[in-house]
Amino acid sequence: MNLAATAHTQAQDLLDFIDASPSPWHAVQTCETRLQAAGFCRLAEVDRWSLTAGGHYYVVRGGSSIIAFIVGTQPAAETGVRLIGAHTDSPGLRIKPKPAEDASGMVRLGVEVYGGPILATFADRDLSLAGRVNVRTPGGFESRLVRFNEPLLRLPNLAIHMNREVNENGLKFNKQTELPLLLGISQDDAKADGRFRQPIAEALGVEASDLLTWELNAYDTQKGTFWGVDREFVANGQLDNLASCHAALSALLASENPATTSLCAFFDHEEVGSESASGAGGSFVSDIINRLAASAGLDAEDQRRMLANSFFISADMAHAWHPNFPAAYEPCHRVLVNAGPVIKSNTNQRYSTSADTAARFMALCEKAGVPCQQYAHRTDLGCGSTIGPIVASRLGIASVDVGSPMWAMHSVRESAGVLDHNYMIAALTAAFTE
Repeated sequence: MNLAATAHTQAQDLLDFIDASPSPWHAVQTCETRLQAAGFCRLAEVDRWSLTAGGHYYVVRGGSSIIAFIVGTQPAAETGVRLIGAHTDSPGLRIKPKPAEDASGMVRLGVEVYGGPILATFADRDLSLAGRVNVRTPGGFESRLVRFNEPLLRLPNLAIHMNREVNENGLKFNKQTELPLLLGISQDDAKADGRFRQPIAEALGVEASDLLTWELNAYDTQKGTFWGVDREFVANGQLDNLASCHAALSALLASENPATTSLCAFFDHEEVGSESASGAGGSFVSDIINRLAASAGLDAEDQRRMLANSFFISADMAHAWHPNFPAAYEPCHRVLVNAGPVIKSNTNQRYSTSADTAARFMALCEKAGVPCQQYAHRTDLGCGSTIGPIVASRLGIASVDVGSPMWAMHSVRESAGVLDHNYMIAALTAAFTE
């Protein structure tokens, strides 16, 4: 396979983006760093806004959701908004509010299952902690990011000698009793809670007693890599859905002075239903669009015209055909890795795609010079959903669900194609210049 140098460069940048983003809060920080380097100005929702045509801006809500946009040079009522949405969260294991317990001389941390991860893939991995911690200050508290690069945690398998049928019945964990993560050996002079708090406090330069609350997840410390005989694939955690965030952000940064207002919205909590203040089911994106319209001086009539002229692309990952499990796929809808972006359709509106919006995205791919594919789930299997139907129904705008094909979705270690990421960036860039 002849892979263009630019495709490998973009794929390496994707791996770097993910490796810098082991939690939703770190993902927003990574986006913010790139936006600031490109001259974007941070806005606060509590301030009054004064936006200018051609202005580059971004807004953060809850620390784990971010919306970045460029105000178009043409009237918004006539051109609408081009919106690409994705999500910053991934399925996995979250640390409980009071997680540490002494189990016969071992300190282990209680976890909650976030979303729908493949739990078996967390076993025997080099896991660590990342997220945010609220620390006591003289004026109250402040939120700080924390990340441990070295492995702190592990979920060891039970030996096959005590689980003789594991290869026949599959690796299963009781979520309450068998998922707690091992942290270390108990010490006589430190209770389990202290063993958990102390490394976090040292990393943040505070006293352990000043750690108030936290939102922490266990993440795999192994960095992303290329694989395959021609290095045509990538492997990493959180490809679902940081790959879509990276592609959309890359497209926005390549759109320096668009005629149409161009907006990227990356939400938290997609994996658990999006119903939160910072999720796609909340008011974040509608609040930003309303403020864009107000800044442009649009009355109610022109704001509705703006929405009617708008187009939303929900970018999430897609299920690539797996040659070892051909029976899992719908005939005639077997999408291939490195064969182009995937248009996802579901007649029960689990995806927001219509015939019209699918054709529109096909035209964008043709404009960008990239192939595209179509996907539908097996009729006798439950179909997952995305932020597409949520945002489209709340805003009342035309929408399509697309994604890059991948293997092992919701595993701690996922795989996708080098070319597909290049194709997706090109297609999304075409959407901003439509």
